[in-house]
This record gives sequence, structure tokens and C-alpha cells, in this order.
Amino acid sequence: QVQLVESGGGLVQAGGSLRLSCAASGGTFTSYRMGWFRQAPGKEREFVAAISWSGYTTYYAGSVKGRFTISRDNAKNTVYLQMDSLLPEDTAVYYCAAGDSRNGLASRSANYDLWGQGTQVTVSS
Repeated sequence: QVQLVESGGGLVQAGGSLRLSCAASGGTFTSYRMGWFRQAPGKEREFVAAISWSGYTTYYAGSVKGRFTISRDNAKNTVYLQMDSLLPEDTAVYYCAAGDSRNGLASRSANYDLWGQGTQVTVSS
């Protein structure tokens, strides 16, 4: 079974950039659609971005479209989230997730079977 480990979180000023990484181990990475979700204090977990197993299809939440870019390197079993023009409202714990694309909508957290432990992103104003 695939295990997911996120890294790259931290503290950044508004307008800055961060790149999150999610390394997968223990399974067939290319079997999975990969997604990023986030959860801010007191709020529900929300969809950020997702990418198909091939990398050819990507999905974004409206709040991050044009600022965030999801990508994957199947040779390295890693998915990335490049976050630019960060806003204080992007502050959250960011989670990487893996799921079968046959499960349905990429934006639904219930359609992902495996989750990482999360990495904190804090954007100061």
C-alpha cells in the first residue's frame, strides 16, 4: 500500500511562494490520481488541486486557480504543489492524497483512499 509523506511547508509572507512535495512509497504510484487538500483551523477540509495518473489532466479549486500549480514526477514517485502569490487565507495544513480515478470527482475528499500526515503552511500579512 502506498504511503505518503508531505514536506515543504513553512512560514512565508503574503505574496511569496512555497513548493510542497509529497513522496509516495510502497506501491504503484502511477495507479493513483493525486490530490492536495487543506484544512484551516475551525474549517472543513477543502479541495485545492488534483492531477491524473499521467499528469495530463489537472483540476483546481477556484480560489487557487492561476496561483497554484500541481505537477507530478512518476519517475520519482512525487507530486508537487507550487504555490505562488500566497495570501493569508491560504494558511492551513496541507494534505496530500491518493485515490483511484474511477472513484469519481477529483474534488471530493471521500474519493481518496490514502492520506499523508499534513504539512503546515502559514502566510503572514
